[in-house]
Amino acid sequence: MNRPHLAWALASCWICAGPPAAAVAEEAPNYTRTEDVVYGRKHGMALTMDVFTPKAGANGAGIVWMVSGGWYSAHEAINAGSIAEFLKRGYTVFAVVHGSQPKFTIPEVVEDVNRAVRYIRFHAADYHVDPNRLGVTGASAGGHLSLMLGTAGALGNPIAKDLVDRDSSRVQAVACYFPPTDFFNYGKPGENALGRGVLQGFKAPFDFNALDPKDKVYRPIADEGMRDAIGRQICPITHVSADDPPTLIIHGDADQLVPIQQAESIVEKLKEKGVEAKLVVKKGASHGWPDMAKDNVVLADWFDEHLKPKSP
Repeated sequence: MNRPHLAWALASCWICAGPPAAAVAEEAPNYTRTEDVVYGRKHGMALTMDVFTPKAGANGAGIVWMVSGGWYSAHEAINAGSIAEFLKRGYTVFAVVHGSQPKFTIPEVVEDVNRAVRYIRFHAADYHVDPNRLGVTGASAGGHLSLMLGTAGALGNPIAKDLVDRDSSRVQAVACYFPPTDFFNYGKPGENALGRGVLQGFKAPFDFNALDPKDKVYRPIADEGMRDAIGRQICPITHVSADDPPTLIIHGDADQLVPIQQAESIVEKLKEKGVEAKLVVKKGASHGWPDMAKDNVVLADWFDEHLKPKSP
């Protein structure tokens, strides 16, 4: 990734993260923060999340926050300022940091975030949340990962050696910002964006590779047919089905990096399958906008509606 696009990925991650800590440090926090909770390990590396727990008025539901911009993820991008509305309403928030590009590709990142949800569900009692009341949120790449969990979250493996992997990675509600949803029809029919076209500055997340069993080394996948097959599996629109959770997307109609068509197409397909889905259009807004955190009121309302305790 070249420097301008790396700078954008960092900026996008900070858009998701909210204002600097100094902006919210004047008031005593209404939450406790547990940092660097290890939710998994791969290649000798720990995968971590921070857990934000309301000090009072916890509502028993959890929101899984995808800390990701351009599929770049970093602990430094976690800031309570962007989730203040969720904490105020009593949600326990799990800020998930995934294996970041340029080292890891999107299929590997998707595995990470599925593992994170399984970990949260397995430890739900420890965090005083209902394992059947989990929502997911994020912006841009974080929105893409949110929708991957919403459309392709899966049941666990009942015979997995690791007990965490026996739990489901499905979520009960999705509310996110300007997500890529279909890399094969990116802005218009037939437009391939697997690290190409508009996303040509983001080659690393699409640099798919496979382990050569003979030489025990990872080799790039150059075959276009194989690349397309992998690419379709990381498109949320590929996985839309009637049992997907209620989904809300907020998207600017002047977004040049992730065209609003991406949100429109998946919302339309969700509705066709009978899934409750809604698109909120930000007129004149590009890829992020000032005071974006204020729109979390809309997301929080969505979670309030769809993560309510079920009647006995």
